[in-house]
Amino acid sequence: MAPNVLGNTILLAEACIEQEDRNNNNASVGAPYKNKSILNVPTITTSASTTILEESKKKDIIHQEAVRPAATSKRQYHHVYVWRNIIAFIYLHLGFLYGSYLLVTSAKWSTFFLALALGSCGALGITAGAHRLWSHRAYKAKWPLRLFLMLAQTLAFQNSVYEWVRDHRVHHKFTDTDADPHNATRGFFFSHIGWLMVKKHPDVKARGRAVDMSDLEQDGIIMFQRKYYALLMPLCCFVIPTFLAYYFLDETFSNSWYVVAIFRYVLSLNATWLVNSAAHIWGTKPYDRNISPTNNTFVAIAAYGEGWHNYHHVFPWDYKTSELGTYSTNFTTAAIDFFARIGWAYDLKSVSDDLIRKRVLRTGDGSHQYSESELHAKMVDYVNTLDHESEQAVWGWDDKDMNEQDRKHATVKNKCD
Repeated sequence: MAPNVLGNTILLAEACIEQEDRNNNNASVGAPYKNKSILNVPTITTSASTTILEESKKKDIIHQEAVRPAATSKRQYHHVYVWRNIIAFIYLHLGFLYGSYLLVTSAKWSTFFLALALGSCGALGITAGAHRLWSHRAYKAKWPLRLFLMLAQTLAFQNSVYEWVRDHRVHHKFTDTDADPHNATRGFFFSHIGWLMVKKHPDVKARGRAVDMSDLEQDGIIMFQRKYYALLMPLCCFVIPTFLAYYFLDETFSNSWYVVAIFRYVLSLNATWLVNSAAHIWGTKPYDRNISPTNNTFVAIAAYGEGWHNYHHVFPWDYKTSELGTYSTNFTTAAIDFFARIGWAYDLKSVSDDLIRKRVLRTGDGSHQYSESELHAKMVDYVNTLDHESEQAVWGWDDKDMNEQDRKHATVKNKCD
């Protein structure tokens, strides 16, 4: 059994190593792609002057393509499938189903709780570590917490912190464009898992090279993980969890591998992916109705507080990533607050209530309580400021102040005179 586990972990480790994109060997920010529809259009002319005019138009078009930003242009792009990742995901999800079966038929309760504990630890590595701390710098952490979060993020196996942060910063800067790694406009499947089954769009790679990563490059813990990730990841994500259950819980090897390693890993992966997919499609937009990210309570619970996504894209530097959620729907905030109490986390940044209110009333979709309160206040103000002493107010038909037009157009039934 052990050689099989080793082979599986090597396969999964290789799946995270990105090879050269043959379609993007020389891509850079602002660099144009070849557009055959422009370069090879035949010119049919009837005179020398017409030929010159057509050539001039072609040059203008080519110039516009050259200066147009790569992330906003609409060029034809063909997916290049990464079959190694596709095969790995098929195996992982089949293993997840088998692990689910073992979980309810033969696995021990202690095995389940170990998988849950490791899954929660890995989730914090992503949410509190790679996301809120390193991607958005929403708070600061002392080295013991940074070391813990780095190891927890390695346990979660979603690429190194450096790669994760680079892609996430690009996602925020260029949401729903070709430069967005998991562009939600390409549909649920692509934004959920499909983006990992194909080569990155050239715009993603170009913008990724341009994003500022100097803060992470000065963090020794992050650079250590990046350097030794190919060794650390299989150990933290698969080997150690499997042998913890096998040796310390006296669990079968099959249950240890498929429940504690595979089931736990795939479940945490899909919880994270829901933020990229479901939280860009379904939900409310209390803070900005003009963007795709939404507030989704189900995703918030599944992803340990990352589902308040409309708020997060408006205020990405808030360490809570939310305003309305409690600890029950934002476990990560509870964890960060705990680390702050023991002195490991500090400089926790959040948004003032006044700033939230102004943004809600300016761009929200009306679902926020501030929007309802504002509407109610306007209605009350309107009623209170009605001019009840207007000259048009009358006591009845024979009031001398009655408008003559009203009298003229009134309907009087059974009139006698």
